[in-house]
Amino acid sequence: MGLTIYSGLHAHLRAPAALLYWEAFGGKLGRVLGPDAKALVFFERVIRTDHCIAALDETGALVGLAGFKTPSGSFAGGSWADLRAVYGRLGGLWRGMVLRRLGNEVDNDRFLVDGLCVVPTHRGRGIGSLLLAALYQEAAERGYRSIRLDVVATNTRARALYERHGFLPTRTEKLGFVRHFFGFSSSTTMVRPLEALAD
Repeated sequence: MGLTIYSGLHAHLRAPAALLYWEAFGGKLGRVLGPDAKALVFFERVIRTDHCIAALDETGALVGLAGFKTPSGSFAGGSWADLRAVYGRLGGLWRGMVLRRLGNEVDNDRFLVDGLCVVPTHRGRGIGSLLLAALYQEAAERGYRSIRLDVVATNTRARALYERHGFLPTRTEKLGFVRHFFGFSSSTTMVRPLEALAD
C-alpha cells in the first residue's frame, strides 16, 4: 500500500477531513454537535489545515488524520462565533457552554494531540503508528519534550495503541453531570516523553 504522510491539509480535503473526524468522534459528540449535517458544516468551517498531519493513500484519498493544538489554536476547536453561525444564537450558546466542560486549555510544557483517526477500512495497517511518529517529529521541531493526549474510557483500541507507543496514564477525569451530553463519562490523560524516541 502506497502511503504518504505530510504536515498540513490541502484545501480540497477539508470536506473529507471533516467527515473522517466526525465519523471518528461523532459517537462521543453527537448529542452536542449533531445532527450530522450541521456537524459536518461546523467541522469543515473550523478545521485548521496548519494544525494537522494527513495520511493519503496511493490515489490521494485521505485515510488518516492527526490534529494538534498550539498556543495559536487547535485543529478542530472553533469559536463561539463559529457555533452561532452554524447552530444559531441559542443553539451555539448552549453548545459552547457544554463544550467548555471538555477543556480548551493549552499545555505549554507538553504537545497536545487534538484527535487521531483512521478510515475504518484502513485500520490495522500501521497508519495510526505512522501518524503518531509524525506527531513526535512535529512536537520535537516545536521544542516540546513530551506529548500528551486524552482518550475516553470506552476507546480501548486507541488506548492499547498509545500504550504500545509508550504513553502512560497520568490522570482520569470524570465529566460529572455533563456526561449525559456525551457518549462517554470519563477520559484519561496519557503522556509520552519525547526523549524515549531514541530508544
